Amino acid sequence: MAKFITIVLSSILIAVGYNFFLLPHKILSSGIAGLSMLVGLVTPFNTGVVNFVLNLPLLILGYIKLGKRFMIDTILSVVVLSVALVYIPIRQVSDDPLLSCVFGGVLAGIGVGYVFRAGASTGGFDIIGLLFTRKKDFPLGSFIFAMNAIVIFIAGFQFNWDVTLYTMVSIFATGKMIDTIHTSHIKLTLMIITSRGDEIKNRILPNLIRGITVLDGEGAFTGSRRKVLFMVISRYELSEVKQMISEVDPEAFVNITQTVEVMGYFRRG
Repeated sequence: MAKFITIVLSSILIAVGYNFFLLPHKILSSGIAGLSMLVGLVTPFNTGVVNFVLNLPLLILGYIKLGKRFMIDTILSVVVLSVALVYIPIRQVSDDPLLSCVFGGVLAGIGVGYVFRAGASTGGFDIIGLLFTRKKDFPLGSFIFAMNAIVIFIAGFQFNWDVTLYTMVSIFATGKMIDTIHTSHIKLTLMIITSRGDEIKNRILPNLIRGITVLDGEGAFTGSRRKVLFMVISRYELSEVKQMISEVDPEAFVNITQTVEVMGYFRRG
């Protein structure tokens, strides 16, 4: 239920950022949403309706290629966002386009970041990027940026280059907020020194799909035998792992360090 509420409220927040800050100044967002806003500004069609129509073939493709659970949550986000764009009125909150593009980008970034954090996406270029990088050895961020550049240049030719620059500021603000909130790409290495190694291992393994390396250790001062457990997890999993360790052995020594890079197999989902 918490996941459902997060996706719904975050999608509505994105729509608020669009309709209250960006669209009144003809400032666009990134991706399919940006294309939808562009079509909504130059045609009689509502941005929400266009957003849903443009996302529909991508949602079907993603459902087939990326898995049922992820796409069901993504479809929920796209539907809520599209409906919110239809029913939330386009209202200019600020007369300053610079303030509007920054605040609109920040609100959209917060919404998108929490949708990602809930294990879904807002559709559009996110789906294209995920599918593309499964087939080609190409950075996902660079691919999505290239797709967004198309929206930026279309906006420049359709409106004016001031709008294009404001759009770039909006996309930058959105990206920064997404990076601040969506931190699953951050990896941590845990070194757990405990006298109850088997119990901690048996507690973590069934609840977390992560590998654990177990070594024998000895205290230099006491000479007592200990188990040393090494594992790499995502930033999101830290709270859960700490809770499991403390429940099994409150006296366990745990060293947590941020990992620069992981080579070899590591489950990123």
